[in-house]
Amino acid sequence: MHRDATQTVFGAGGADARVMLVGEQPGDQEDRQGKPFVGPAGKLLDRALAEAGIDPSEAYVTNAVKHFKFTQAEPRKRRIHKAPTLREMTACGPWLAAELAVVEPELIVVLGATAGKALLGSSFRVTQVRGTVLEEEIHGRPERLVPTVHPSSVLRSDDREAAYRGLVSDLKVAADTLS
Repeated sequence: MHRDATQTVFGAGGADARVMLVGEQPGDQEDRQGKPFVGPAGKLLDRALAEAGIDPSEAYVTNAVKHFKFTQAEPRKRRIHKAPTLREMTACGPWLAAELAVVEPELIVVLGATAGKALLGSSFRVTQVRGTVLEEEIHGRPERLVPTVHPSSVLRSDDREAAYRGLVSDLKVAADTLS
């Protein structure tokens, strides 16, 4: 998986962050810049966090998988995202565990199904638990988590406005949990 990626993209934010946001994997812009959530989905996430009452600059952001997996239909054309496999999520698990151990967040916001499966197991379904507070043991530590959709799904939605409102609503649950 990592062979075609430009670089490994680790998390960003302070080690004292109260909230950690975990996404799927870096996108095209993240892979090129070496920072998580700097592309269109990251910009949307920052706006939604601020609207929900969470300062994006005070959050730690990372991904379950640390490399951009993609296909390229033609040389020099746009790189198209491919979902990581369970094996790839498992391979990157120790890095996510290390980030959790260093940051020790009060709350983890789970962004999408891939992040949920990486943290909570293959039976995770974001649509069944989004916007709720879960208490689970993750990598040997009790954690509080609020699952929601990945911001890239809002960008792909037929009704972006409704999808965005749903994301903000879920993030307000996270903000209320932190207050």
